Amino acid sequence: MAFKPAFYFILLCIMVSCNTEKRSKEVVLYENYCASCHVAPNINDLPKDIWRDNVLPDMGARLGIITPENHPYYKYSFDEQIAIIKTGIYPNRPIINEEDWELLVDYIISMAPDSVVNNAINIDNAELSQFNTKPVALDSVKGNLYTFLSIDTQHHQILTGNRRGVLSAYDLKTNTNSDIGNFDLAITDARIIGDSIFVTNMGIMDPNEIPRGKTVLKNGSATAVLQDSLHRPVHTLYIDLNKNGNEEIIISEFGNLKGKLTLLEKDSYGFYKNKTLLNVPGTIRVIAKDMDRDGKQDLVVMAAQGDEAMYILYQKDNLNFEVEKVIRFSPVYGSSWFELVDYNGDGYDDIITVNGDNADKSIFHKPYHGMRIHLNDGNNKFTETFFFPLNGATRVIANDFDQDGDVDFALLSTFPDYEKHPDYNFVYLKNEDSTNYSFSSEHFADINLGRWFLMDVDDIDNDGDDDLVLSALNYSFTPVPEYFEKVWKESYTDLLILENKLH
Repeated sequence: MAFKPAFYFILLCIMVSCNTEKRSKEVVLYENYCASCHVAPNINDLPKDIWRDNVLPDMGARLGIITPENHPYYKYSFDEQIAIIKTGIYPNRPIINEEDWELLVDYIISMAPDSVVNNAINIDNAELSQFNTKPVALDSVKGNLYTFLSIDTQHHQILTGNRRGVLSAYDLKTNTNSDIGNFDLAITDARIIGDSIFVTNMGIMDPNEIPRGKTVLKNGSATAVLQDSLHRPVHTLYIDLNKNGNEEIIISEFGNLKGKLTLLEKDSYGFYKNKTLLNVPGTIRVIAKDMDRDGKQDLVVMAAQGDEAMYILYQKDNLNFEVEKVIRFSPVYGSSWFELVDYNGDGYDDIITVNGDNADKSIFHKPYHGMRIHLNDGNNKFTETFFFPLNGATRVIANDFDQDGDVDFALLSTFPDYEKHPDYNFVYLKNEDSTNYSFSSEHFADINLGRWFLMDVDDIDNDGDDDLVLSALNYSFTPVPEYFEKVWKESYTDLLILENKLH
């Protein structure tokens, strides 16, 4: 028997329309406006007061809901106001009507919990046994504000840069420290090649829209600015991507409301021209790796602000790139760092991420902060397979520290729970069973020495195993117990060397 057209219509209604619940206007508004620029955060991820007092006022300003009580330019200088206006982040007229905005606000506040439970972190109170600890004082000045750290094994030294722009070298043979030069403002990268010193400084360290960072080359008394007007650059990569004999410079401009990933290419006259590879705020690190196995180095990038995500930029001809967003996070996660490593030994690089930045508009201990392992299926499709909770996690290094054939992890937390677990500022995860994600954990308990902020890895004593170096930044990003404020202010410890005891 032939089906009639009317039957098809009824069948379609039954399959699609009649079985689909009508979504409320509030839900539609939330999905349309809260997921237009990034993943819509789970309303339950933030407590009611954070939504009401911090997040919703900022969200309203981005939708053009600007009032005298909620003005995005309040207390900014004229130059800063102009820079903010030029971003276009805050429209000069509402893009949502007042009735819908009030409906959306009421919906979020009604759905948000009074508090978010910070799940207990099950870390055994084990002393650090894999490493010997060696505190290092670089000078006779109390307190420390290090914004750059790098182990330079070629010259047997540890390079440090501080918020004041002073670049120093700690000689690992003589245990002495010497200043190399002053580079104006907070240093975020430096390297030494012969008599040449390449330095990137951040400009203004606090969140702002005025680009005052720069990358310079110093040789003797002469200094050349390779690129100025950088917007809070936090990471610099030097690499010859197109194999023409000249290094390109890849700069992660974290920015604030705006930011980007910038490529500097040297021309035939020795000058650099810049190209924007990724026009997103919060670019924090880039690693070069041939991810599609075509013989060209690609770029793996983390964006940690707004639309938090991992990107792969596949290199094509003439330093052009094809961009793919391979992982996305909620904008409340506070993504901070990542590693590329073949965790499961299948020949494909997996992505290890940590999230725990807790210095913005939602300061409280978050149960979703920690380290995540994202396995690669071989086609650069990534699946989260493991989560290790750690409040305020901001750095990770993946390495086989005990040389037993699997991947261990060193973790830093800039924002741990200082009331309950201040000693979780550094955590070492020893891999006991890769397949089942079983780790034993150790931590360095003496939190009085400093607030560890940066971390690097290398074989500093040339004994065949990898060591760690931590640097301190005793800066009050967020409120901490008064005791720690006082003890850090009086501390002379600048670095903590963790010497691997394997050999």
